[in-house]
Amino acid sequence: MQQSQLHTLVISFFLLFSVYTTFGSADAEAFAKNTQGTTGTVIETMNSSGYTYMLIDSGAEKTWVAIPETKIEKGAEVTYISGMVMKNFDSKTLNRTFESIIFSPGLMGEKDVPPHGAATDDSFASAVKTEQKKADVSAPAMEASGGSSGAIAPYQEITVAKAEAVNGYSVDEIFSKAKELNGQKVTLRGVVTKVSANIMGRNWIHLQDGTGNPMQNSHDIVATSSEHPEVNAEITIEGIVAAEKDFGAGYKYAVIIEEAMVIK
Repeated sequence: MQQSQLHTLVISFFLLFSVYTTFGSADAEAFAKNTQGTTGTVIETMNSSGYTYMLIDSGAEKTWVAIPETKIEKGAEVTYISGMVMKNFDSKTLNRTFESIIFSPGLMGEKDVPPHGAATDDSFASAVKTEQKKADVSAPAMEASGGSSGAIAPYQEITVAKAEAVNGYSVDEIFSKAKELNGQKVTLRGVVTKVSANIMGRNWIHLQDGTGNPMQNSHDIVATSSEHPEVNAEITIEGIVAAEKDFGAGYKYAVIIEEAMVIK
């Protein structure tokens, strides 16, 4: 790929997703810290949906890396810019699950590639959005959904410490332990990503803390409450866990927190 084409792709990703940040992971780690990039040999490569997936052998380890589609040959030595690490990334377009993959803005040495971290979340967001669209074509409306499929708030880059209460849980833990926690009071700290007011006599508060798997829609948990916190506020709530809750009319949740009260 020509440098100008790579530049155009990266800019397009930035413009498209600067207004629509989405998806990362409970299992997603923050960002790799090596601002100089990582060098290795490409031992496997494939293209799909505008991305090039490369298995890179750095000598110390073999790492899967995804970048905007670029012509890469096996055996090539490349240096990729650090990016977001996603655990257990399920690619519907490639029909495989990557145990770990880095979403990088591109390769070092390419003119006009954005500085370290500048487009990382955009590349990641774009890839996951593509995968989710692919999955939606073949899956029923709410199958394997963390909640009502039409109501899930997009993933945001958030890092929130788990509530220190004895019954404190993260979003990921509540999803993974839903049956065990059913009917129990839990404490959750998170950032309010969306509020739907006065539906069925209650407010529906979406909370994220940076945990959960966006490919399974378990990054975003809903709490019903009489309270109406501000979007983007970091709050701590207490409420009762309800697993496999079906309110009818399309409001079906693998897990939801009911009777939530903001405690701080």
